[in-house]
Amino acid sequence: MESRQLEEEQSQVYADVEKARQEWERAMKQFEYALGKDEIDYAIYVLEAAERKYQIHLKQAKRLSGVQEDVIERKVSM
Repeated sequence: MESRQLEEEQSQVYADVEKARQEWERAMKQFEYALGKDEIDYAIYVLEAAERKYQIHLKQAKRLSGVQEDVIERKVSM
């Protein structure tokens, strides 16, 4: 893969990881403030989906760059 193309793909993957992390954080807040059984059930569903999406993007970033997921998490959080 061409260097510039690889850099662009890595940049997009890191942006996807960051977006998924933010969605996961919002889902956590939604769960924390959920009231009643239906809201709690829905919040759990959203949270589990957000966690899975975050994991998928982390794995994709790991495959692309060949580094450990915790290194990617630190890079995204900066």
